[in-house]
Amino acid sequence: MRIKEISVKNLFGMFNHIVSMKNDDRITIIHGKNGVGKTALLRMINSLFNFKTFELFNIPFEEFCVTFENDSYIRVNKATKKNSNRQNIILHYREVSWKKEESFEIKILNTKSIDLQIGIIDSAIPELERIGPKNWLNINTQEVYSLQDVIEQFAERLPVDHKLQEQPDWLQKIRKSTHIRFIESQRLLNLSHSRETRYLGQRPSMMLSVANYADELAKDIKAKLAEYGLLSQSLDRTFPVRVVQRKSATDLTDEELRKKLNELEEKRSHLISTGLLDKDENPNFQVQEQIDESTKKVLSVYVDDVEKKLSLFEDIAERIDIFKRIINQRFSYKQISIKKEKGFVFTSNGNSLSPDKLSSGEQHELVILYELLFKVIPNSLILIDEPELSLHVEWQVQFIKDLQEITKISELDVLLATHSPDLIHDRWDLTVELKGNNE
Repeated sequence: MRIKEISVKNLFGMFNHIVSMKNDDRITIIHGKNGVGKTALLRMINSLFNFKTFELFNIPFEEFCVTFENDSYIRVNKATKKNSNRQNIILHYREVSWKKEESFEIKILNTKSIDLQIGIIDSAIPELERIGPKNWLNINTQEVYSLQDVIEQFAERLPVDHKLQEQPDWLQKIRKSTHIRFIESQRLLNLSHSRETRYLGQRPSMMLSVANYADELAKDIKAKLAEYGLLSQSLDRTFPVRVVQRKSATDLTDEELRKKLNELEEKRSHLISTGLLDKDENPNFQVQEQIDESTKKVLSVYVDDVEKKLSLFEDIAERIDIFKRIINQRFSYKQISIKKEKGFVFTSNGNSLSPDKLSSGEQHELVILYELLFKVIPNSLILIDEPELSLHVEWQVQFIKDLQEITKISELDVLLATHSPDLIHDRWDLTVELKGNNE
C-alpha cells in the first residue's frame, strides 16, 4: 500500500511533524535543522514495517502514525509500564470500513526463553564488539546494546529458532503489502556472509559495498545467463518439430520479416555491448532478397524463439543502461563497464581500476544508484538519508533528475532527508520542512 501521510507527536519530547507525501511526483524531500528528527523519522518508518522493534523502543516519541492512500492507518503509541524503565509499544490499525481499531502490543523480549550461545553473536554480527558479558558496542554507531537489544535488532541474522512474537493477520498483511528499504548514511560498508558461515560459526566480514555489489551483479548476470541457456536448449531441441508442425508461413511480408530479423540483431548487439552476451553468439547471417515459403516458415519460428530468448534480458539490460550512463556521465576520468565474471569494473586512463579504489563521493553515488536499480522491489518506498554525502555540487544538482528517471522504470516512491539546498535545486515543490518549536 502506498503511504499518504506520516506524522509524529512529541518526538524527542518536543517536536510535532506532519509529512504529506508527494505521491504524484513519487519523490518527497524532508529538510530542516540538525536535531529536528529527519533521520529518526526515517528510522521509525523502517522499524515499523520491517518490525525492527529496537528502534521503536529507543527513539523517544509519544505517537507515530502512518496513513495510507485508502485512508486506512496504523498508529503507534508508547506507554510507560509500571515498575519498568522501558515503555510498552502498542500498534493500532483501522481500515476505513471498520467500526473500531484493532490493537497489538509489542512485548519486551524475554531473553531467558531463547536458546542462543552468546559467542554466536560475535561471529554472526561483525559490527558488534563485546564490551561486557552481555553488552556489545556497535562500532558503526557507537551505541551500546544489551543482549535483548541485539536479539531485537539482529534476529534475522542469528540462529534463533523460536517466534519472537506472533503477529496478528492485519499486521502481517500490512507488512507484506508495504515494502520499505532504508539506504542509510553509513552505506559504504556492507556485511558479507553466507548461510554456511552463519551456522558454522565462522565470522563474516565487513567489506566495501561497491565490491560487494559488483559480486552481486555478477551473480545476477550468471543466473540470467543460466535461465537463457535453459530456454535456448528447450527451444533448440524442439525447433525442428515446431517448424514441421507449423501449418503455414507467417503473414509477414518479406520486407517485414527482414525488419524483424534486423531488429533482433540490433537487440543482440546491444546486449553484447551491455556485457550480457558474448560476441560469438551473434550469427550475423544474411537473408536472400527473395524468401520462399519454406524458408519463411523456418525464419518465422526462428524469430519467435529469439524474441523469447532476448526478452529475458529486457529488465536487467534497461537497468544496466541507466546505471552505466549515469556513472559514466558523473565520474571524471573513469569509465564503467559490465563483465559477467566481475559484475562491474572501471578503467582510468586505459588502466583497470578496482571499485574499492573509487573516491568516497564516487562510492556514495554508485551505492545509491545500485540500491535503487538492482536491490528494490517494485512499488516500494525507499528511504534515503543524506544522499548528498561526499557528492560534488554538480552531482547534487543532478541527483533529483536521476532519481526521477529511476522511479519511473522501477515504480518506486522515495522519501529522502537532506541538508543540501543544491540537491533540492529547483524542486522545492517536493519538500516538507521539519521545524523546531519556535519556527
